This record gives sequence, C-alpha cells and structure tokens, in this order.
Amino acid sequence: MKQSEIIKQLSDQELKKSLLLTQLSILIFSITISMFVFDQMTDWFLQIKWDLAEIFYYGVIPGIIIILFDIILFLVVPKRHLDDGGINKRLFKSMSFIEIFLFTLLIAIAEEALFRGVLQYTLGYVIASIIFALVHIRYLRKPILFLSVVLVSFFLGYIYKLTGNLLTVITAHFLVDFILGLFIHYKR
Repeated sequence: MKQSEIIKQLSDQELKKSLLLTQLSILIFSITISMFVFDQMTDWFLQIKWDLAEIFYYGVIPGIIIILFDIILFLVVPKRHLDDGGINKRLFKSMSFIEIFLFTLLIAIAEEALFRGVLQYTLGYVIASIIFALVHIRYLRKPILFLSVVLVSFFLGYIYKLTGNLLTVITAHFLVDFILGLFIHYKR
C-alpha cells in the first residue's frame, strides 16, 4: 500500500501523533547514538554555540534564501510536480499557529541533531546529506521535490561544515519549515 493511501486512512490527530512520535524517535535515537560516538556527551553539546551573529548569518539568512527558492519553485513549476500526496497540506491545515511552531521546532532540532550533529560529524558531509535526502522517502517519486530536498540537504550540511554549530542549521531548518507551514496553513 502506498504511503499516501495509508495517510488518507488516518485522522488529522493520528497524523499529528505519527509525526510527533517519529520526530521524538529521531531525537532519542540521535541522543542515544551520541553516547557511543562521542567520548563524552559534552563533546556533542559543544556543537551548540549561542553565537547570535553566526546564527543570524548562517541560520536566518540561509533560511530566507531557501524559502525564496521554494517560493520560486511554487510559482514556476506546475503543482503536480510539487505534490507530496497532500501530507504537508493536511498536516499544516489542521494545526494551530502554536502547533505549527512547536512541530517545526521539534522537526528542526531532531533532524539536525541526527543528520548534522551525529551523522555528518561521524560519516562526513556527503553521506549525511544523501541520507537526509533519502529519509524524505515520499519525495523519491517526485524528481523536482527530491532534487529540492537534496539541494537543501547539501546546503545545510555545508553550513554546518563551515560553522560546526548545530544552532545555525537548526535555525535555518526551523525557519524553512515554519514559514512554509504557515504559508500552507493560511493559503486559501
């Protein structure tokens, strides 16, 4: 059975719960694996730097660039090439502003903790970026969406490679998901 068919059988609450459990699992997995990868957990936490200028230049500005890229895609590419099976629309249409904020923050923290904070740190930039793209499995049958995720993945990986700061990529990832989530939610 296709993922889109399974999703159609779920209620909005079940879909939210599934997303929440998936992201919490990713976060718990990344913390658990960190215990084996790093000599001390403090080494993992050293990747979190509260440098506001760096977060702005390497988190906020790249996030805005990715959002503008996505907006251009939405304006130029026919909708059928960007349809993810209606999952994002269903999720974000059924959420409140606060839910969108909290869910997208959790997604950014969980995914970047795993893909940049653990996988890129241990396996390298290219492998972590490819795995990140492949995990977004529902985009594999949509070449333009998949290419977009690949480019964003490599871009975020490069930012992390430059800064070594998880907060820069968490910020960029959060901004992209949050703003696009609001766009989907409020779009008529």
